[in-house]
Amino acid sequence: MNNILIVDDDINILKLVDVHLTEAGYKVFQAQDGLEALNILRNKNCDLAVVDVMMPYMDGYLLTREIRKNYDIPIVLLTAKNQIEDKEKGFLSGTDDYLVKPFETKELLFRIKALLRRYDRQLDESIVCLGRTVINKKSYEVHIGDQTILLPLKEFELLYFFISNPMQVFTRDHLIEQIWGLDYEGDERTVDVHVKRLRERFSKLTDDFQIKTVRGVGYLLEAKR
Repeated sequence: MNNILIVDDDINILKLVDVHLTEAGYKVFQAQDGLEALNILRNKNCDLAVVDVMMPYMDGYLLTREIRKNYDIPIVLLTAKNQIEDKEKGFLSGTDDYLVKPFETKELLFRIKALLRRYDRQLDESIVCLGRTVINKKSYEVHIGDQTILLPLKEFELLYFFISNPMQVFTRDHLIEQIWGLDYEGDERTVDVHVKRLRERFSKLTDDFQIKTVRGVGYLLEAKR
């Protein structure tokens, strides 16, 4: 069951949307202003937010920016305005979708389902696992059992690439192109240094994988399990 946060100072809209989303199988949390919404987000795991633009204390644009700073969830803005400038302001604030009042609740449901599918797919693509090793490209964290390891950016990207492509041999040039980019002006020794650091970090933490040297060619990640 997905948790949906609805933020609107109109109690009638809150009740209407709550009824339809609950019937569709969602768990709904209601807030009548931005401050209440942020408090709910701090205490509840919400999968999506439906946010009204015109509210007291904090309008929907500001609330959207605040949500986007701290939570990686899709946002739908609700507004009575239909001007292109207002839509532009909404998307610049970080919303994923925009619905103009009055709206059909069925259309809101369609949009919610589409956004949740899209975010679920992105999450699936951002996480790779090998044994007990889990790499999350959204949070840039490596998890091994209960341990969380934070790596320098290029080490993380190199490890993510290796684990996404186990048992494949890559030349140093290919790795530089994938991780550092075509315009990188350094030499291939950079790859050797980063591989050495990854080996030193993980050799005592896990036996899920080993980065092996293929003499005269480059490197491969060997999956142990």
